[in-house]
Amino acid sequence: MFLLIVGVGQMCWGAGMIADPPAIDGLRLLTDRCPLSTWAWLWIGAGAVACVAAFLRIGRDWAGFLTAYAPPTMWAIAYTAAAVGGDYSRGGFVAVWYLTIVGVILWAATVPEHSVPPAPRRRKGKGP
Repeated sequence: MFLLIVGVGQMCWGAGMIADPPAIDGLRLLTDRCPLSTWAWLWIGAGAVACVAAFLRIGRDWAGFLTAYAPPTMWAIAYTAAAVGGDYSRGGFVAVWYLTIVGVILWAATVPEHSVPPAPRRRKGKGP
């Protein structure tokens, strides 16, 4: 369920950047390399991978967690660089916000999942 929720959230976040691009204060490290719309598609793609991975068997969903934490990690790095470089004074606070998202994703990746155990077999000759 966690990957599905995060995946839908990331796809919405990316779609919002395409529909109504925000101010790019603090994202110069990223937008100097690619336009914001490209980074928005990264969010959408990562969210889609997380959504698909949500339906995979336990232990095979690692790609969903890996891709889910990539976009917020890159955003945290960009905002940290902006804060350190003096380009965006709030960058450090925004970076910490994105790092909390990364932390929650990494935490969820370590929580053991349990599959439903098979129904117990009935013994021969014994009643229900």
